[in-house]
Amino acid sequence: MKHLSLRTVLWILFVIAPCSALAADPPTQSHRQKVLGIGGLFFRSEHPERLAQWYETYLGISVVPTSYGQKSWQQEAGPTAFAPFPKNTTYFGKPGPNWMVDFRVADLKAMIAQLRAAGIEVEAPQSYPNGDFARLHDPEGNPIELWQPKPSK
Repeated sequence: MKHLSLRTVLWILFVIAPCSALAADPPTQSHRQKVLGIGGLFFRSEHPERLAQWYETYLGISVVPTSYGQKSWQQEAGPTAFAPFPKNTTYFGKPGPNWMVDFRVADLKAMIAQLRAAGIEVEAPQSYPNGDFARLHDPEGNPIELWQPKPSK
């Protein structure tokens, strides 16, 4: 199979593939279009290949395909929070990062144990009405939150 550049694959995924969505009716007061989920998360990295490998090894997120024969990471359907924070928030941890990703997990305790066994520092989990959360950082210091939602009542 012929290998494609990362730029070509991303162009196919984010320009050609969504064309059918562009053909949808324009938003009206009675029928507004909405996004269906997160299609990608893009951020700068000092060592992108090494960091992508870390995410694949420890969190199971496949690297972006470089050919048509490879499959991309498929997330499971479920709730997703989309929440801009004030620029001066301390919620992300140390000052500097402009983003934080929150990954849903099925078993937070097992995930924490797995990461700690690999030598990755994970903060003690916190419980809230909407689920349990634990914080860690990738090798470049970017904050990551793991979330196990509470079952619906």
